Amino acid sequence: MPTIVPYTYEKKEEKPLFFTSLVKGMKILVATEKPFAKKAVGGIREILTEAGYEVALLEKYTDRPQLLDAVSDADAVIIRSDKITAEVMAAAPNLKIVVRAGAGYDNVDIAEAKRRGIVVMNTPGQNSNAVAELALCMMIYMSRNQFTPGTGSEIQGKTLAIHAYGNVGRLVGRKGHAMGMKVIAYDPFISDAQVFAADGVEKVDSVEELYSRADFLSLHIPATPQTVKSIGYDLLKSMPKGATLVNTARKEVIDEEGLVRALTEREDLKYITDIAPDAAAELSEKFGKRFFATPKKMGAETAEANINAGLAAARQIVDYFVNGNTKFQVNK
Repeated sequence: MPTIVPYTYEKKEEKPLFFTSLVKGMKILVATEKPFAKKAVGGIREILTEAGYEVALLEKYTDRPQLLDAVSDADAVIIRSDKITAEVMAAAPNLKIVVRAGAGYDNVDIAEAKRRGIVVMNTPGQNSNAVAELALCMMIYMSRNQFTPGTGSEIQGKTLAIHAYGNVGRLVGRKGHAMGMKVIAYDPFISDAQVFAADGVEKVDSVEELYSRADFLSLHIPATPQTVKSIGYDLLKSMPKGATLVNTARKEVIDEEGLVRALTEREDLKYITDIAPDAAAELSEKFGKRFFATPKKMGAETAEANINAGLAAARQIVDYFVNGNTKFQVNK
């Protein structure tokens, strides 16, 4: 059974009067169905209790009522992949800030949070290296026939195309370049070609060109109304012979019907994903070693990423309450 474990703050030194009055009675809930590493929890506790907050821990909860009960008196919540819906917010009348320990935040109802005046933040960059390393590992895994007997191929000299050149995309580009790949990238929000050139990456001007040149396509776009199901038959069918689509982003951006159609018509195409698609069983049965999905999302599953994201979330909460810092707010 999950437990809510309160942490008490032992005052170590006198705080300025304004600081003491600000934090008095504030409660921070760490709600993680999939828990942080023990070291991360300890670090979060230390940061928040040192700042003067009461901390409660809800781990491995199995149903929504447990979360609703835990947030009822919380002023702030730190989450991982946990869903903060309108129902959860309604159950938390004191809630002022939600921090998602990670980059994506589509598990939080952003519009409802804004309507209620609740600040929502993410912790960009904290998981980036872990995801980037996984993306490169996935490319090698598929090029070596999922580590089964038989002649595979090398990634050196192949064209690596990166769709979205944010924190993760940049690291994938740099690592791919270091491994001897020719790297190209597309990001409609970055117009300066020098941003790409500084990493040894060529900027391309359209998503169609990106896919048509990709031996490996590393996908890093978020799930938004504009991107959901945007990667489908036409883009996949245009990829070069033997190409592999690598998805460490979101499953929602893939048009699964179009994916199945493209893989059916093109027996040389491959798809590997860190987010199991709805049609995972069908894809595995039909396409064998041309398809692979990790058993559960592994992108941020490193000790370093787990600790970094958790500590960043705690520090951002303190900085927000003490200094009003909203640098990482995603619902302004």
